[in-house]
Amino acid sequence: MSPTDASKRREVAKDLCSFIDAAPSPYHACEEAARRLVAAGYAELSETDPWDSADGSWFVRRGGALVAWTHGGGVAPEAGFRIVAAHTDSPNLRVKPRPDTGRAGYRQLSVEVYGGVLLNSWLDRDLGLSGRVMLTPGSAPSGDAVSQVREAAAGSVEVLFRIDRPILRVPQLAIHLDREINTKGLLLNKQRHMQPVWGLEGETEDGFVQRLSSELGVSPDDVMGWDAMTHDTNSSCLSGWSEEFVSAPRLDNLCSCHAAISSLVATGAPASVVPVVCLFDHEEVGSGSRAGAESTLLSDVLERSVLARGGDREVLHRAMAASTCVSADMAHATHPNYVDRHDAGHHLAMNAGPVIKINANQRYATEAETEAHFELCCRAAGVPFQKWASRADLACGSTIGPITAGRLGIRTVDVGNPQLGMHSARETCGSEDSAFLISALEVFHGGL
Repeated sequence: MSPTDASKRREVAKDLCSFIDAAPSPYHACEEAARRLVAAGYAELSETDPWDSADGSWFVRRGGALVAWTHGGGVAPEAGFRIVAAHTDSPNLRVKPRPDTGRAGYRQLSVEVYGGVLLNSWLDRDLGLSGRVMLTPGSAPSGDAVSQVREAAAGSVEVLFRIDRPILRVPQLAIHLDREINTKGLLLNKQRHMQPVWGLEGETEDGFVQRLSSELGVSPDDVMGWDAMTHDTNSSCLSGWSEEFVSAPRLDNLCSCHAAISSLVATGAPASVVPVVCLFDHEEVGSGSRAGAESTLLSDVLERSVLARGGDREVLHRAMAASTCVSADMAHATHPNYVDRHDAGHHLAMNAGPVIKINANQRYATEAETEAHFELCCRAAGVPFQKWASRADLACGSTIGPITAGRLGIRTVDVGNPQLGMHSARETCGSEDSAFLISALEVFHGGL
């Protein structure tokens, strides 16, 4: 794709919308990434399989995380890795183990707030449910909500499901009952104010498990547990008078996941480096899980890749020393109504290219060497780029970049596309920036 072709940049934005709509949960994000990888010739491996092929293209999944890589013909075991890392999870409302609750005649769902949610953005929205359910061994789900069935630990059955109907809503209190809301602000309590309504008492005695099992086509007794979450049922779209924007849920960070997978598929298998994509889960809650950046998932894959090509531990350390990681996560576009919240010398514009994120206190892993590396990738791809630092008197967010750099000891740069409304139920980014980022990542994956 030529980054100078505006019509093709918009087509990439439409493909981003399709990717996001296929991925209402981290598990569905991995499923959509896997579908695209298989179409490009990648094969899925299990972590319990032997990985003894020197050449080929593969991916592995661990819950809501996925790692994909490709070995070009004859690539040396000491060849460096070119890693693009992102995360599949987004802030939302997740269903508790005892989900049935309600007051004042309403049936409600007991939920826990996941991550740094902008709570007000989830009010008065049509919400669906998605995620995964664990069923008893031998279960045979067949409902319309089922999107994938896999065997899991101890013979249990893992089912990915999605219900896109508007079955839930968190209603806002009327202004007549909160007259000072526009002068004193909206203050929401996570426990008392964020429980969605899904029906009225007396209409049915069925609870959440009964409703969910019906959607899956199984008995309620088959349901053992779930990782279930709410999602906005409105589709992603191009917006703005001239379609300058992408309006979508979960741009943070499915926009980066889409760019990572798209660049890997487009790059192929170079002979001098090993391109890798790692999509972690649980970044929004600190990455401390077996599918998060704090886990050994990525380091295990890299080591086994070296061993499959005939290397040993000495060769592994040489390969790591020759490796670089792009930590891809979204950035804060300058907000026109809150310009004072941004550093005056570091404003970010949409459709002006990817952002290199820099923080002296290592909230981002970028250092001068990796800053220059990614800038050269952008220049080689012919795409614009921007550089950003936060106000010194405001706390700076962080990413998987510092975690990955610390765990693996490899050079890392933090980059991302600018957006508005980060951590809202629905966010906004530029409709041309995805194509710019993909083009830069293609150069990076190709070995620059």
